[in-house]
Amino acid sequence: MKKLLSILFIFTIIPSGICQQITCSPEDRAAVENKLVEIDELLQGDFGATMVSVGITFMKTPYVAKTLEIGDTETLVVNLQGLDCTTFVENVLAFSMLLKQQENSFEAYLKNLETIRYKNGALDGYASRLHYFSEWIANNAEKGLIKDITGEIGGEEITKNINFMSTHRDLYPFLADDTNFSKIKDSENFLNNQAICVLAQDKIAENEHLIQSGDIIAFATSINGLDVTHTGIATRETDGRIHLLHASTGTMQVEISKKPLSDYVKGIKNNTGIMVARPN
Repeated sequence: MKKLLSILFIFTIIPSGICQQITCSPEDRAAVENKLVEIDELLQGDFGATMVSVGITFMKTPYVAKTLEIGDTETLVVNLQGLDCTTFVENVLAFSMLLKQQENSFEAYLKNLETIRYKNGALDGYASRLHYFSEWIANNAEKGLIKDITGEIGGEEITKNINFMSTHRDLYPFLADDTNFSKIKDSENFLNNQAICVLAQDKIAENEHLIQSGDIIAFATSINGLDVTHTGIATRETDGRIHLLHASTGTMQVEISKKPLSDYVKGIKNNTGIMVARPN
């Protein structure tokens, strides 16, 4: 709570089409600028290797849930001091893109973060955020940032009724607003008409060789109304196996899973498999 109260709202006009509403404390701006220095030499020819190298710099960062659910209106939240599984992936991708773009400014970081986090790359209220991770994958694929490769590595299409947010309205303070609620229901209705591809849990081990370091992994679930419960980044470790680099709810920090991915998912309640997206 003290952390939330200390966050400052900064309303600025920044060039290059970046949203005007940003939530960032002086400490978090300093953290971004320090991270830009820390990753300066991490660009590699293989973008997946770059993703893992950048991700490792976040090791031991505390896991903090609902870091984006703050304030009275939707803003571009900058918070590197506490990450959930999605904001971890978003920040690793944003900083890795900066290296590829040969950019190292705070403003360029904000632009990347907004592009990744919001539908069609533009913040336009709460419903413009990519809340469901299957939509996050699909929309960022449309932007050309990633490619959903689940079908190429043995995944199969499924359909599922997505309505967790609208049927659990009390869990989301922003949904007390009827306009936000209506727009979220519209997004869910759109998703319900889209098939998603999932690599079944019992097929992960045999297709593990097709997963590369730096691939974005999303955990599909059997929970009613929900598509994905967790996400992270694939990393092939010294044992030759794919592990998960992620903001863990188990240890409450960013870490690399001790077990290979195919074994790790077996311990996740309600897990049905994974989605895999490869950054471009």
